[in-house]
Amino acid sequence: MPSKPPLLSVVIPVYNEEKTIPELVKRLHVLIRILKEKNGFSKEDIEILFVNDGSRDSTFDVLKKYCESEPGFFLLNLSRNYGHQLAITAGIDTARGGAVAVMDGDLQDPPEFVADLYSKMDEGFDVVYARRRKREGESLFKLITAHVFYRILKKLTRFEIPIDTGDFRIMSRRVTDVLVSMREEHRYIRGLIAWIGFKQTGLEYDRDERFHGETKFSVSKMLGFALDGITSFSSAPLKFSSYLGFTSAFFGALYTIYILYLKLFTHDTIQGWTSVMIVALVLGGVQLIALGMIGEYLSRVNDQSKNRPLYVIEKIYSVKRNSKK
Repeated sequence: MPSKPPLLSVVIPVYNEEKTIPELVKRLHVLIRILKEKNGFSKEDIEILFVNDGSRDSTFDVLKKYCESEPGFFLLNLSRNYGHQLAITAGIDTARGGAVAVMDGDLQDPPEFVADLYSKMDEGFDVVYARRRKREGESLFKLITAHVFYRILKKLTRFEIPIDTGDFRIMSRRVTDVLVSMREEHRYIRGLIAWIGFKQTGLEYDRDERFHGETKFSVSKMLGFALDGITSFSSAPLKFSSYLGFTSAFFGALYTIYILYLKLFTHDTIQGWTSVMIVALVLGGVQLIALGMIGEYLSRVNDQSKNRPLYVIEKIYSVKRNSKK
């Protein structure tokens, strides 16, 4: 990479986006032109970092061709698929810009909007996140679950995590440096950035539908992502299991008093099988819920204690590196 740090790095994680890349590159050139005209950037002031997250189609070949022929374009090729958040982490760790922007590679995040984020940051902000005004092409199920999740997370955490935002944002160098120092394995990057603090604000935009194909975020991945977000920044699930245990114990005590009353002061016949099974199933369910919640936190402690690298980069491809061959 060039010796002089650029003014802006744009980090773009990609996974199986071979059909989208040509249009993405075209619109990134539009972004570069806007930054030149609006902010007086030179070509050396901008670096574009694609992170190939173990794509199984021709994404790597297409990106390699672009990055080895266009100055300022770099391809970080990960050794396998590590997931969206770790792909972003790899790009942020490598980025050298005075400001670092993060956007998805499916063109739902309009590249041209990065110029607006940069201009807003120039007003004295350390973080400017893009807040979704509209979300085109997304199912009603995803819209509802995302709406509910962001608001639950806001209630559970002790600091402000902006709602209706993704990872599309721009950060100053000092925020980026702090983020690079945080080596949590189960990452919820937008939460980590909110935790860092400094002066942050949002800028509204209309989120487009995917340029090609379908979302790579399945329901199971969405649930895992939500779990990472909650367990990374809140102990509420553990407290909930305690409250659930106290509640079940309280009602169990009331039920015990009721049974003793019937036994001592009435002649009613108590059918033991039903009551025993109800109590056993309720208490067993509460115990399993509590153990599951504790297990989720312990598994994260275990993963973190291994101290493995968060990701492995196979190679960084660019014009400079290609010319040395």
